[in-house]
Amino acid sequence: MLSVIVPAYNEEEAIEPFFRELKKFLPRESEVLFVDDGSKDRTLPILQKLQKENKNIKIYSFRKNRGKSEALTLGFQKAEGDLMLTIDADLQDRPDQIEKLLKKQKEGFDIVSGWRKDRSDSLFKNITSKIFNSVSSIFFGLKVNDLNCGIKLYRKEAARSLNLYGGMHRFIPLLLYQEGFRISEVPVQHDKRKFGKSKYNFTKVFTELPDMGTMLFLSKYSKRPLHFFAPFGGVIFSFGFMILVYLSIIWLSGEPIGGRPLLFLGMILLISGLQILFTGFLADLFINKTTKEKNEEIMLKYKSD
Repeated sequence: MLSVIVPAYNEEEAIEPFFRELKKFLPRESEVLFVDDGSKDRTLPILQKLQKENKNIKIYSFRKNRGKSEALTLGFQKAEGDLMLTIDADLQDRPDQIEKLLKKQKEGFDIVSGWRKDRSDSLFKNITSKIFNSVSSIFFGLKVNDLNCGIKLYRKEAARSLNLYGGMHRFIPLLLYQEGFRISEVPVQHDKRKFGKSKYNFTKVFTELPDMGTMLFLSKYSKRPLHFFAPFGGVIFSFGFMILVYLSIIWLSGEPIGGRPLLFLGMILLISGLQILFTGFLADLFINKTTKEKNEEIMLKYKSD
């Protein structure tokens, strides 16, 4: 069965035209899960009306806007299909492209992502998208042309393995790639927005940059945080140590150093470096303990089976 997961936030104008179009391209065995992300307009009442007319619709609604990551996570948890498809409700990603993803997935891929090859968005959105896609290829080794395309097809195992929060939905292919799932993409048609307003604005860039940093940390250092903290802590500690050694030599030669700002800088750098190093040690110890407990649980389960 195919489960179609549709996150919706303030899409009252688009919901009905979207569902009419979606129905044309759904397999016989399918369900549609709408996740209303705390809409402030008539999105939820319209969805409830559609549900009365269509038995294969399920609706889940947040009391307030929680973000696309949380909406998708809820959809993945509630979906019952062996295959799960995500698509936005604004009709920019066209339902008639679903067949392309289904055909590609049959080649054995765990996730097939759409590629908006001829993207119908503003110049600003196109430029920022290309930058983030290029950065991901350089740092993570995954060559994907369009990380954040709204239309994606997943095997259940891949979708359920995701732990999305904040802006992490933008990096789903990277997250699954890091877990060893097979990734592919196919070019899809992309239309201009016909209804409502885009939820993407200039300020999103300032949230995407920290999210990219989080992705880099999680992918490279989540299992070995000391490798991340040690170089920074070591460099800062070394600078502080060298400053204090220099001042100690001056002090031994008979010159007073108590009023020198350099003394305070050296002490701050030394202490800061030690704190960063110990943060890495504590993180390593925590991960080691957690991993050991998980391994023991697996062994106990294996023995009991």
